[in-house]
Amino acid sequence: MTRPGSHRAKWPAVAVLLVLGATIWQVGWLDGLTLTHLKQRQAELTGWTHAHPLESAVCFLAVYIAAVGASIPGAVVLTLAGGAVFGLVEGTLLVSFASAIGATLAFLGSRFFFRDALQARYSERLAAFDEGIERDGAWYLFTLRLVPIVPFFLVNMIAGLTPLKVRTFYWVSQVGMLPGTIAYVFAGTQLSRIDSLSHILSPGLIGAFAAIGVLPLALRGVNQYFVARRVYGGFKRPARFDYNVIVIGAGSAGLVSAYIAAAVKAKVALIERDRMGGDCLNTGCVPSKALIRTARLIAEMRRGERFGIDSTRARFDFARVMERVQAVVRQVEPHDSAERYAQLGVDVLQGEARIVSPWEVAVGERRVSARSLILATGARPLVPAIPGLDQVDCLTSDNLWELRELPRRLLVLGGGPIGCELAQCFARFGSDVTLVEMAPRLLPREDADASEEIRRSFAADGIRVATTHKAVHIQTDADGHRLVCETAGSRVDFGFDRILLALGRKPRVEGFGLQELGVRLSERGTIDADALLRTNFPNIYVCGDAAGPYQFTHVGAHQAWYATVNALLAPFWSFRADYRVIPWATFTDPEVARVGLSEDEATRQKIPYEVSRFGIDDLDRAIADSAAHGFVKVLTVPGKDRILGAAIVGEHAGDLLAEFVLAMKHGIGLSRLLGTIHIYPTLAEANKYVAGVWKRNHAPRRALRAADRFFRWRRGGDGTRSVAAV
Repeated sequence: MTRPGSHRAKWPAVAVLLVLGATIWQVGWLDGLTLTHLKQRQAELTGWTHAHPLESAVCFLAVYIAAVGASIPGAVVLTLAGGAVFGLVEGTLLVSFASAIGATLAFLGSRFFFRDALQARYSERLAAFDEGIERDGAWYLFTLRLVPIVPFFLVNMIAGLTPLKVRTFYWVSQVGMLPGTIAYVFAGTQLSRIDSLSHILSPGLIGAFAAIGVLPLALRGVNQYFVARRVYGGFKRPARFDYNVIVIGAGSAGLVSAYIAAAVKAKVALIERDRMGGDCLNTGCVPSKALIRTARLIAEMRRGERFGIDSTRARFDFARVMERVQAVVRQVEPHDSAERYAQLGVDVLQGEARIVSPWEVAVGERRVSARSLILATGARPLVPAIPGLDQVDCLTSDNLWELRELPRRLLVLGGGPIGCELAQCFARFGSDVTLVEMAPRLLPREDADASEEIRRSFAADGIRVATTHKAVHIQTDADGHRLVCETAGSRVDFGFDRILLALGRKPRVEGFGLQELGVRLSERGTIDADALLRTNFPNIYVCGDAAGPYQFTHVGAHQAWYATVNALLAPFWSFRADYRVIPWATFTDPEVARVGLSEDEATRQKIPYEVSRFGIDDLDRAIADSAAHGFVKVLTVPGKDRILGAAIVGEHAGDLLAEFVLAMKHGIGLSRLLGTIHIYPTLAEANKYVAGVWKRNHAPRRALRAADRFFRWRRGGDGTRSVAAV
């Protein structure tokens, strides 16, 4: 399946422009845009200008704008003509506006014809570049405009390929080109003395322009320095530090930060107020996967007919199930323990951290200092302000693990990954589960086909799914609790005994001195940070859920590397966090895993793509496992095998996705995946088969027809045509 980009429709316009350009060149109209021709016609042009001042100015503007807008060589000669014919003041005025308007037309032309094609081919690489242009593009353009040695038309063309705003491009161009415009127009007033265009600007003058061009960036750097110094006003920097880095929070991001710092022999302190391992170990990833495994076993026992076994209803004690979950946590616990990190060389400080200065943290009665701080404070479950919720003993992913009695009626509020995973678990344990989601479908970040697979699975598990339902309030009376929702202009209610809130997680940014210190927060409520993961205090870094934009354990660990290395090497070296290839999975049954773009995202961002899809119901191993459901879907650049994104729905989807993550990270296309041997029979063959789908869709038809004729000839010309060649 192909989603063509709109840039294909632009080729006729490109062809017309090429023909027009070739005609202009062939007729010789460009011969007039030379210094020799200008000097020969100077007297004639000056006389006509004096006789017709308004008409000559309008004609000059039109010719100049057309030439620059079409990127026709000769802007320098036209600028000289402006000085020679109109004089310094009027010539500067005309050239300044004409060059800025013409440059803007060239800018728009470049964007119209080439931006979409470039975006389609290099969308992932351009994402970080575009972000930088939106932030600093005006400064860079201003520098290029001030330095006349940079080709004028080239700046127009390149700028059009960026997301720079048209208004910004225009005014920066007009202001930035003014010094060079004045220099060339003045040279035009002395036209009789000029024998060559190279004589206009001396090396000294070019050097002066280059120095002026660098000045904006230098001033910006100086400004950033003083802004950084201003935030430290009122704080006294210690003469010596206890540590190279202090990490606040011993969750996944904080543990990785401390590990990396200790591994390179930096002195590091790790502060944790609660349990080592953070949410992932104690209340998140580890316990939820342990619970999912037990729930899945129960479901498989009930569906024994699929395997030729009489179905049996599993007998279990829910309290023992939850005790097993805690046993799993205890078994993993030593990996994240204070003792292990102490052996690695980390000073683990147990207690409530409070930042008292950009370099100092108080832990109880003790105060420690470091050159850099890393904030890895994590997140907590989001509790909405729903009227009546305060009358209910609600469950969250934090306190769910204290349950020892299975709820008879469980209402799950939220259809994201956490809500879906836990809703399916409790339904399989025997709870009457209702899942309420405000969005039109489950797992809203995934494509509709993935969401539909999960909805079908939930229906088989007996889960009542209510999408497009907005929670209004909770009623509590003698009959129990009811959640009143609004949908399609009417109100419905759902009864429950316990309610599980699964509406996402809110970054922990309060209670440890951030506000008092003046650390900025973003609109999303995360700690605001730049691409280096620095806060507005350049020596304070952030990673993990508190930083966003992704709240995954593996992304927190990924960010921790950048935050730690930047904290230790600043100001000598730094690295920008790379989010180009971020995978994730939802561990429902079937699992849903994705990396890169989804179809919805590609459509929203207007990125052309093709879809290759393989149904796992046709995979031998899946059939043998009675797990023949789901699909593998890969988005590629139209006509190319470069992967833009991949989604898998099926058993072990999270494991299978790793091959596509590796391929995207290292630029491996589907052709090379197809040429890689995969063990038979395994689920991993699905990845090879989806690459085969792409290959069939891009088979060389002419070559196949030629091969068909060749083999018919070798058979003696029996006239039977191969179906494959049709």
